[in-house]
Amino acid sequence: MSIAWTTDLTIALVVIALLAVIAAVCVFIVLRGVVSSRRSRRNADDRVATTVAELTERMDAMLDDLAQTLERAEEEGRRTRKLSDLAVTLDFDEVLSRTLNTAVALAGVDAALVALHGLGPTPIVATIGLSEHEAEQRQGVGPPDGRPVRSVLIRYEYFGLGELAEGAAIHAGLAVPLSGGSGELGYLTVYSRSRVHAFSEADVSELEELAGHAGPAIENAHRFREARALADLDGLTGLHNRRYFHEMLQREVARARRYSRRLALIVFDVDEFKAINDRIGHLAGDAVLAEASDRVRSVVRSADIACRVGGDEFAVILPESTLYDADQLYRRLLEAISSRPISGAGKLQISAGIAELRSDEDATRFFQRGDDALYQAKEAGKGQVAAASNLA
Repeated sequence: MSIAWTTDLTIALVVIALLAVIAAVCVFIVLRGVVSSRRSRRNADDRVATTVAELTERMDAMLDDLAQTLERAEEEGRRTRKLSDLAVTLDFDEVLSRTLNTAVALAGVDAALVALHGLGPTPIVATIGLSEHEAEQRQGVGPPDGRPVRSVLIRYEYFGLGELAEGAAIHAGLAVPLSGGSGELGYLTVYSRSRVHAFSEADVSELEELAGHAGPAIENAHRFREARALADLDGLTGLHNRRYFHEMLQREVARARRYSRRLALIVFDVDEFKAINDRIGHLAGDAVLAEASDRVRSVVRSADIACRVGGDEFAVILPESTLYDADQLYRRLLEAISSRPISGAGKLQISAGIAELRSDEDATRFFQRGDDALYQAKEAGKGQVAAASNLA
């Protein structure tokens, strides 16, 4: 039975109940009119009054039932929309966030965790309502022998429980597998901090339904992210490509200006690379760029964004950094690339232009200043760096 059909049936039942209430109200009005027109007949009045009282009691009960039915229908509608929303986006982080928010909205749930072990070499963990320490302690919930399970029910008992405030510790957990087209992906686990809450069979069914929608959505979003990551990489060097560089530069410039943060940029290339290509050939020249790129990756920070912007020209975006930081990165790059020979090209030199974002410029102007500084450095000779702030 589909979710849409179930929702339609619920709405139909609500309409039928509403019509019954309307009919009862009509009978009530008629009988009240009878009571008013026959006040002189005491015995009849008593019988009618008794009947009206019974009808009133029944009508109140029907109204209560109707209110509960409407409430259940609204809750079912909200849950259906949340489940449907999981497949609306291909943003991996957004799918995880929607899964966790839907899980924590279930009755008695105070926190939720998604632990994925089937989407890459390292686990992926996302949580809501858990501290970092709690999340680290609760990633593994499957059976020791790896046998497939329907659900895992967990109960936590503590020493010195009286010293813990109500709601301070997790007392119960319920986990169900997350699966996609390629098999099991991991587990979706919900937790309660109540000392008296116990997860029921109905809770297992609800969490299974959520996991059944979330698993394929998570897998599809992860595949999309991997495909997008490959599209953002330069095929030769493995660094980010020119398109990605300009997208990220615009984003980082906007962020730096919005929050009054520092932002630096270094643009560099290999000195006399055309002569190297002419001497050893283009295929060997490509190997030189690939090895030089490996050395670039070895010295940039994890927060830095290293890119190949064309030919033998590279750029690194340095968030939260100054002109001095960019100069220090150039020194590290120069040491990494020129300290030992590369393939058949021998020892290489690189020249660079560095710049720090000004408050009144956009990403295009920022990059242009760094690129202009690179040309100034190359005019000064091999292995030189020029700062954009020194340009006229």
